[in-house]
Amino acid sequence: MEPIRETLKRVVNAPAFAERYDTIRNEVLENPGVQAFLEEHSGEVSKGMVERGMGKLYEYVNQSHDCSGCPNLEGCINVVKGYEPKLAIERGTIGVDYVMCRRKVVDTEHRKVSSMIRSMHMPKDMLGLEIKDVDLTSEETRLAAVEKIGEFLDQYDRTGELPSRGLFIHGPFGTGKSYLLGAVAGELAKRHVPSVLVFVPEFLRELKQAIQDQSLDEKISFVKQAPVLMLDDLGAETLTAWTRDEVLATILHYRMSEQLPTFFTSNFDYKGLENHLAYTQRGDKEVVKAGRIMERIRSMTTPVRLDGPNRREKQ
Repeated sequence: MEPIRETLKRVVNAPAFAERYDTIRNEVLENPGVQAFLEEHSGEVSKGMVERGMGKLYEYVNQSHDCSGCPNLEGCINVVKGYEPKLAIERGTIGVDYVMCRRKVVDTEHRKVSSMIRSMHMPKDMLGLEIKDVDLTSEETRLAAVEKIGEFLDQYDRTGELPSRGLFIHGPFGTGKSYLLGAVAGELAKRHVPSVLVFVPEFLRELKQAIQDQSLDEKISFVKQAPVLMLDDLGAETLTAWTRDEVLATILHYRMSEQLPTFFTSNFDYKGLENHLAYTQRGDKEVVKAGRIMERIRSMTTPVRLDGPNRREKQ
């Protein structure tokens, strides 16, 4: 049997192989990226380095650059998905480094932003929004609400500290109150400020189950300690004395004491919500306890009314 070394020598020295190699070599050296690299490092790269580095140059040439050869990030054709090759000098030889492509950079930033928003029972389409996504052409009250949000964000941008007062966004069904909360969360996430969005009716139902699995304290602590908390659809829940006095009051008292910003949406204004909070599921009326909660909410928020047609009916 012919030794493998001799076999390789015979194949490499074959006229067809040599011709094919020369063709590939010329294609590699004519590549604009390779030419730019060799010109930039003309004082460092010798002819011998080029010949010895032909494999790395070939590796570089046969991949996508600036995402031109890939339909999307998932369809990336490169050796390392989401990373594109860059030629470099490594210890006197030509090598290839891999850096994030522009699509990978955008995807990474998007994931980073998304990780800043924790959601409890909120629709997925409420996450990742921005103020620019809000339609400002239909209602004056929408513009006023966005201006208040802008003031909140501007204060943070100027001082680096979150304002202690959030917004109480109230108005009829389907006017986009929850959508605004998603936009606030998205804007804060771009600033690397974490927030927690909570759909109140479902959250309170979940807490009843949490008593049984002993996760009640953990869930309440998570919500009350959020850097920015957004309580959506307050007033739509079936209220009990326990959820009002042991859950809602506890969360609000902590956040008021710690001056942590809280945003609310509700179909009720302040007065209507106070009346709602006064009546429990059993029909008991407790005006004083409802008043205490509303005193906290008033001190923590600026009221903003949002009017307009029911957008859900148009969908």
